[in-house]
Amino acid sequence: MRGFRVLFLVMLGVVLFYFSALLIFRWVPIPTSAFIHHQNTLHETDPKVYSAAKFEWVDWEQIPPALALAVITAEDQRFPNHWGVDLIEIRNAISDMRDGKPMRGASTITQQVAKNLFLWNGRSYVRKAAEFFISFSLELVWSKQRILEVYLNVAQFAPVTFGVKAASKVLYDKEPLQLTLEECAMLAAVLPTPAKSNANEPSETLQKRHAWILEHMEKLGGVNYLKKL
Repeated sequence: MRGFRVLFLVMLGVVLFYFSALLIFRWVPIPTSAFIHHQNTLHETDPKVYSAAKFEWVDWEQIPPALALAVITAEDQRFPNHWGVDLIEIRNAISDMRDGKPMRGASTITQQVAKNLFLWNGRSYVRKAAEFFISFSLELVWSKQRILEVYLNVAQFAPVTFGVKAASKVLYDKEPLQLTLEECAMLAAVLPTPAKSNANEPSETLQKRHAWILEHMEKLGGVNYLKKL
């Protein structure tokens, strides 16, 4: 009986610590992520083979609205309306799989934040369950704007390049607010395969995705869509 009580107290302590950290980072800039830390660990282990992660935090006010809209358009158009998991997209993905179509991702922006901050690449029921729990807790504690702000700061946009500020400098030699509409759409276009895509020399597939994003940004109503956050 005592063992169960100790286990309960330990688990309660972990949960309280986790939610306390979420409350703090609702306002404080995120210093790193699981993926950034992993890249830096590889660099420290073998600096001749692996480069250090390029990362620098930037506040919401310094992120162009067009980029925020482009990322929502590309990754999660129901972002303002769900609680971390998009059940419609999950059903569509399952339906496609049953029809013999290639399996596609159904992760929301919130789920991607959960994975980038705390988890690892790969597919398993344990990782997915953890992702769902973290996603719901992020939606509970953080605002939609904060979740998107963190995503734009920790998402990978190019090899070893994380966050919009580092991506703007590496890819365009600009500050984020200087990005054009087309550049914002291109940064959103590379998100599925940032380590393989080249924003400056886009493949035909990447160019088509870029054009699709620009078209659907307009269909969503432009940056006024961000008022839903």
